[in-house]
Amino acid sequence: MSQRLIHDVVILGSGAAGYTAAIYAARANRAPLVISGHQVGGQLTITSEVENYPGFVDPIAGPALMDQMRGQAERQGAEIVDFTLATKVDLSQRPFTVWTDDERTWKARTLIIATGASARWLGIPSEERFKAAGVSACATCDGPFFKNKHVVVVGGGDTAMEEATYLTRLVDKVTVVHRRDELRASKAMQDRALTSPKIVFEWDSEIDEILGNDRPAVTGVRIRNLKTDALKEIAVDGVFVAIGHEPNTTFLAGQLPTDPRGYLLVKPGTTKTTVEGVFAAGDVCDPVYRQAVTAAGMGCMAALEAEHLLSHEDHIAGSNAAAAPH
Repeated sequence: MSQRLIHDVVILGSGAAGYTAAIYAARANRAPLVISGHQVGGQLTITSEVENYPGFVDPIAGPALMDQMRGQAERQGAEIVDFTLATKVDLSQRPFTVWTDDERTWKARTLIIATGASARWLGIPSEERFKAAGVSACATCDGPFFKNKHVVVVGGGDTAMEEATYLTRLVDKVTVVHRRDELRASKAMQDRALTSPKIVFEWDSEIDEILGNDRPAVTGVRIRNLKTDALKEIAVDGVFVAIGHEPNTTFLAGQLPTDPRGYLLVKPGTTKTTVEGVFAAGDVCDPVYRQAVTAAGMGCMAALEAEHLLSHEDHIAGSNAAAAPH
């Protein structure tokens, strides 16, 4: 464990954005410290196979991809503190202070926030059992594994309609399960979904249980009509939960501006926040794309921007030291 009193770069989060930032910061000889969070490796660790990350001809398991990124970061000189969560930060002065749930305190000249966004889940036991075995929160990530099959999408907002519409290009049938009798999505998204011959709707309904076998694999869902309490089973091959994401920003306690959903705001075209020396990368500031490759790109940007600031400050400090009377 590093005994540095002040780290040049501290990175919060160990997903694609965090690890990529660590690789670049380490290659710049900044010895970055990565505070991993409780889900080491981020959301890709619950993705069974990744087919769309550049550089891998064959599908790679999500956890294996993150292990490769981690190994690359460590080989370059990054230090990773596992299963540790940032609980509080002080961004009012530099160096910044980060408190973690193991009762340690860290000081950082620059801070890269790559804490991601967590999918909202249904919260039923069967959902947990079949995660990465037929239950997903990302159609663009996992949809291709369900070609020519029947899947369920849960939700009624823009995200759910986008997922359902995207899936129609891959699967035979999409059943949308929504708690209300009308959609919350924008009119354009509604029109697209409601006119699709591949999408059917189960209104006023919720998932009561996800059914499956011991492989494990999803074989169906049992839905409950919220008005009549009637139960119905539907044979399906996959369940996509699309009831939104929550950016992991509560530990910031409002010290950085966010959009109404809680996503961190950055200066357009950069990863810079409103606090000099604090950068944001990946899903924590990206409610649109939410892909590993875009998160990695932002992690690269954040590290390069942090290095630019540090190099500038080091140059000024060196110049002042040289000019000081001896």
